[in-house]
Amino acid sequence: MKILILICLGIMFGANSAFAEQLDLFTDNQVYSPNRPLFVYGQALPHEDIVLRIFAPDDTIVTFTQVTSDDKGKFQMELFIWPDASTSFPYGTYTVEAISTQQNGASKKIDVKFSSSSETEQIPITRNISTLVFAPETAAINVPMKIFVQTTSDGLLIGGSPEKLLGTSHVHLPDGQVVNLSSSFKILHQGLYYAEYTPVQEGTHVFHVVTFSQGSISHGSSATLVQKQDIGGISKQILELNSVLGDTSKELANLKTEITGFGSSLDSASQNLDKSVSAISTSVDNMEAASLQLNSLLFPIVASIAIIVALQIAILARRR
Repeated sequence: MKILILICLGIMFGANSAFAEQLDLFTDNQVYSPNRPLFVYGQALPHEDIVLRIFAPDDTIVTFTQVTSDDKGKFQMELFIWPDASTSFPYGTYTVEAISTQQNGASKKIDVKFSSSSETEQIPITRNISTLVFAPETAAINVPMKIFVQTTSDGLLIGGSPEKLLGTSHVHLPDGQVVNLSSSFKILHQGLYYAEYTPVQEGTHVFHVVTFSQGSISHGSSATLVQKQDIGGISKQILELNSVLGDTSKELANLKTEITGFGSSLDSASQNLDKSVSAISTSVDNMEAASLQLNSLLFPIVASIAIIVALQIAILARRR
């Protein structure tokens, strides 16, 4: 009985293994140039519907269709004609996928290269993953800052969950510690992510971002100098100082105006004093002229009186 059970299990295991292997996918070439067709062929279960898809370097679906295998399980078709390269369809590594509809979603994938040349020896099939990190040059302690990350594959932005795509990203602190940023990133746009970070140490912080997509890895980094006060705070103080200097300048202008008015008053008083002195001088001159005239009038009278007195004295002397 046990032997029979083992035989049945072996048959079932062999059947499942054979069943699992009934999906193969092939392409007629590995490198394609514009206007060339992409032919696919393979093996599946007899009369099975196979879903065929092409993924761009950023994991978006370029095209998809369905083909049915023949009574021997074979299928083939012209899946796609490569267009001219453009910003929405650049050169790079694309993925062709076949998905079974009867084998629990089993799938096969093949990477192909879209290039200006179709020579395999000159253009290897690789993915060019790029990671750019943008962080402020300076920041202040205990003040939140934002780090922005751009991820591309063959020039196209890579979408997906930041926990999976940027899961091993971290920041190196000035004291040598490493802080994980895997749960800090949020999606800003497909291929664009940001994270908020609040530094608590003074010194240089190095943000190391690691991108992992479809088996390829890319690194990017950026450094931020954290100070007790950032440039924004210094600029605010400069603006406040400029405001104080502006008020002081206004007060000096008012003081200058008042001094100018006081100077005008002094000029007016000086002019009035000059006029008074001139008037007094004129009066003195007039008095001198009047004195001369008076002297000229009194001199004959005094002389006459003197003569009269002399005559009277002479008369009196003769009488005696």
